[in-house]
Amino acid sequence: MMSAAAAIEPVRAANLVGGSELYRAIFLSPEGEHIRSSCGGVFETKAFGAAPEHLDMIFVIAGANPFLVNPAHYANFLRRHASRGSILGGVSGGAVILARLGLLETCRFTVHWEHIDALLEENPDHLIEKRLFVIDRKRATCAGGVAPLDMMHALIRTHFGQPLADSVSDWFIHTRVRTAEEAQLLINQEHVDLHPQIAAAVRLMQDHIAEPLPIERIAHLASLSPRQMLRGFRESFGQTVNRFYTDLRLQKANELLRQTRLPVSQVAIATGFSNQSSFARAFQDKYGARPKDWRKRAER
Repeated sequence: MMSAAAAIEPVRAANLVGGSELYRAIFLSPEGEHIRSSCGGVFETKAFGAAPEHLDMIFVIAGANPFLVNPAHYANFLRRHASRGSILGGVSGGAVILARLGLLETCRFTVHWEHIDALLEENPDHLIEKRLFVIDRKRATCAGGVAPLDMMHALIRTHFGQPLADSVSDWFIHTRVRTAEEAQLLINQEHVDLHPQIAAAVRLMQDHIAEPLPIERIAHLASLSPRQMLRGFRESFGQTVNRFYTDLRLQKANELLRQTRLPVSQVAIATGFSNQSSFARAFQDKYGARPKDWRKRAER
């Protein structure tokens, strides 16, 4: 129930704070029955067949032991909407269902910590990360508990900008919004005093590794002008915005090459490079070796 509320309430608050219906939430289940949550509360749901033709985002929420859920009950519905371009999300154990349906292949994702080992036993090639949440292209997953609050902050920030996302967090007295990389920060400790808007820009970059956002879009969502962002990154990191963003993506590529068996071509896609040759050149410029050679060296 906590995970469900932490995922749903931010979009309700976004409508309230934003003064218009920015999001419309509906609850779905295979048959449209009343679903009882772990704390005894009941959700009134619609059957999959009564769902709209297009859904922007679909979140699978699963508590307790998601391995006991028969994923076949959800397969046709989720695959159909994935093919239509819907964002698929997993909350807590929801990513287990998505993974077992093959809907997270070649995507980085996270899941509640107690399910990680079991999933890797089933498929060692799963790109599981021990993060609070992971947004990778058309997939958004989080670890459950109160982590959905942080993930929804990131999604609202992407959709409608930093000010609205912050207002929603203030509404819930969520005074320390955590980043996706909370357990392994990409911003070094010497940068803890970043200007809030520059920090917001960095978080947007961290959340959009596979599908990099245009710099102008990041500036707009972080309430900065492109010139302000350029100056802020030079002052804070001694780098251009583009160089900083590229380095973030190459750091993620390095991690994927060392920790997974994903083909280099898929690593390139997962880190936002348009083709393997441009990825190989950028990687060699940063690490002094081409991706295949770097992986072999790491294995030795």
